[in-house]
Amino acid sequence: MANLAIVGAGAMGLAAAFHALKAGHQVTVYEGDKVAGGMAAHFDFGGVSIERFYHFVCKPDQPLFSLMGELGIGDKMVWRETSMGYFIDGKTYGWGDPISLLTFPKMGLIDKFRYGLTAFWQTKRPNFDSLEHVSGKDWFLNSMGRRTYELLWKPLLDLKFFEYADNVSAAWLATRVKRIGNSRKSLLQEELGYIEGGSQTLVDALVSKIEALGGTILLGDPVREIVSENGRVTGIAARDRGFTAHDHVISTAPTPYIPEMVPALPEDWKQKYRAIHNIGVVCVLLKIKKPVTKNFWLNINDARFEIPGIVEFSNLRHLPETVVYVPYYMPQTHEKFDKPAEFFEAETRSYIKMINPEITDADIVDVKVGRLRHAQPICEPGFAAKIPPVQTPIAGLQIADTCYYYPEDRGISESVRFAKEMVSVLPAHAVSRSAA
Repeated sequence: MANLAIVGAGAMGLAAAFHALKAGHQVTVYEGDKVAGGMAAHFDFGGVSIERFYHFVCKPDQPLFSLMGELGIGDKMVWRETSMGYFIDGKTYGWGDPISLLTFPKMGLIDKFRYGLTAFWQTKRPNFDSLEHVSGKDWFLNSMGRRTYELLWKPLLDLKFFEYADNVSAAWLATRVKRIGNSRKSLLQEELGYIEGGSQTLVDALVSKIEALGGTILLGDPVREIVSENGRVTGIAARDRGFTAHDHVISTAPTPYIPEMVPALPEDWKQKYRAIHNIGVVCVLLKIKKPVTKNFWLNINDARFEIPGIVEFSNLRHLPETVVYVPYYMPQTHEKFDKPAEFFEAETRSYIKMINPEITDADIVDVKVGRLRHAQPICEPGFAAKIPPVQTPIAGLQIADTCYYYPEDRGISESVRFAKEMVSVLPAHAVSRSAA
């Protein structure tokens, strides 16, 4: 069996540990945070356990469902009818179904037809190879027309990707359209899911199974170096524990950290990781006495707002009060990124009151601000060829993060799928263990 170290206790790291232990390997998970879960980890938000960064489940997410079944929590999936809207120049419009498209007053009939046909075709595409070297901007212009692009898509891309907005992969965007488009109860009704109790239910189940199978999870001790000698990985050097020997390592840390974490990598490999850029996020979470809208997500195309939208999470997960996520995606170099939490809290309060003037400051009962420097990989046209192989030149060392899911977007289901694939190529072994 392998003496395996896993760097990172997010969904991918925990799923990899679970599958590796089942296969008979010895596993230690290293996590710099004080809690397991990564972006899926919860915190106490005024008595409500909730994700630091929002997650939802779509009907095509079969790898997640399979893992939940193995963990004995397959009955914890909850499905709920959801809706989408657009907030344009001070008014909210329904979106995401044929009737909303047909009655939308800001597009002509031909533009509506082109939009509907393009969106429908993505749900049926067998692959996205033909879009791999096309930018989202060019794809939208060619398939939907300039008016539709400038009205519906350009403002969202500009406020998420900024200087990268015109050079985002069409394959990546189309895959997102496909995943959401195939999560429907009917042609007229979107249906999304969540795990009862939130993502923490999955995290807790994985941690419990890992420990039951003899695995170790070390929290609050960041990995300083993945150590190797003579071209083979030899172990992990953590901040507090120092060096621990391992003969195999799977790293799920964000690729921007890899050049410093693995100094023995060849310089050309370090440059490959450095060439993958990420957008950061400042995510404001609000608890409000009243609903803001009836929608789960609301895209915002209004010159007064510097956010691409809000996620009214309580319109998906049943919660005692309205809970809204307001994500500010931006490059870490943006002048706003390092502004204090109070700045984002004040700006977000003003936005919520602009969307729904019936809401006052007295209705906003709690606000939390989270910040992540590497939240979203920037996938440009041709991105597939840019991703380094999972198996590095250092024997026994595999490296992957959320950009490796491309053209799929980051998500828990893709995390657990990729984790299982990485474990499947570990050395052959004679012993396997039951997950029961």
